[in-house]
Amino acid sequence: MSSTPTTPTTTTTPPGARAPQSHHPGQPARHAPSARLRAWVTRAPLLPALIFLIIVTQLPMVATLVISVFDWNALYPEARSFTGLANYGEVLGDPELRKSVLTTILLTVTVVLVSLVLGMLLALLLDRRFKGRGAVRTMLIAPFLLVPVAAALLWKHVLYNPEYGLFNGVLHWISGDGAAQPDWVAEMPLGAVEASLVWQWTPFMMLILLAGLQSRPSDAVEAARIDGAGAWQVFRYITLPHLRRYLELGALLGTVYIVQNFDAVFTITSGGLGTANLPYTIYQTFYQGHEYGLASAAGVLVVIGSIVIATLALRVVSSLFNEEARS
Repeated sequence: MSSTPTTPTTTTTPPGARAPQSHHPGQPARHAPSARLRAWVTRAPLLPALIFLIIVTQLPMVATLVISVFDWNALYPEARSFTGLANYGEVLGDPELRKSVLTTILLTVTVVLVSLVLGMLLALLLDRRFKGRGAVRTMLIAPFLLVPVAAALLWKHVLYNPEYGLFNGVLHWISGDGAAQPDWVAEMPLGAVEASLVWQWTPFMMLILLAGLQSRPSDAVEAARIDGAGAWQVFRYITLPHLRRYLELGALLGTVYIVQNFDAVFTITSGGLGTANLPYTIYQTFYQGHEYGLASAAGVLVVIGSIVIATLALRVVSSLFNEEARS
């Protein structure tokens, strides 16, 4: 009796399908990594930067908060005592601090408004095509790229100096030997600080507004011109409404930075003649008065105010991006 040989059956895998993996007894099954593990592996390269950021920014802030609730004079370190929120009440009731708050508001509002107006004019100029526009744009941006202390020194010695400054040199050249040689810093101290800051921050406003002008819808402008609208009407009814968000962004960002400005006040006037703003007053309290608790409490209040302004700025930026995405 003959037996028919049997051929082993083979299973074919369809194209594009993965072949089944054989699992041998005694070996643990291999499981795919979980989503949480993959997320941690992805974020692992960022952990050193995050730790460094926490050490540099958050730990000093926590230390400032702790010091702000102590009566701590560096000249009498053993007399340190816990006072709670008494330092904050003393800071808010200090007449010198209230005066510095008013000076800070006046300085900030003046610099931001004048910088916005001049930045708008320069942005409208650079939005036109003319020969050498790239070189002009580079020269106009240069003041914003200077180190703040260097810019303040430039204004104090090169421009304001009553003996060899450029301003008095021009007056002498125009009016002759009988021209008055004013001491700009002594006669207009707050204006001297404001002028240096306006010179440095106008390019920043110009860049923001120039970006807004270049994103302006050209078809609407062309349609308005075809309908007979003049340059002022195009600016008033099309350009200015389009730049509203950019103006708000420039004003908020400028406010955040100028409120914290210390270099110009310290370099040009050393806080004298009624020019001491909040950062300089905190500097005097900390380094000259040696009142660590009071200076820390004032610094915390300034940080809270800056956070409020920065939050508003971030909301403006977010709404601006949403409008750009919808358009």
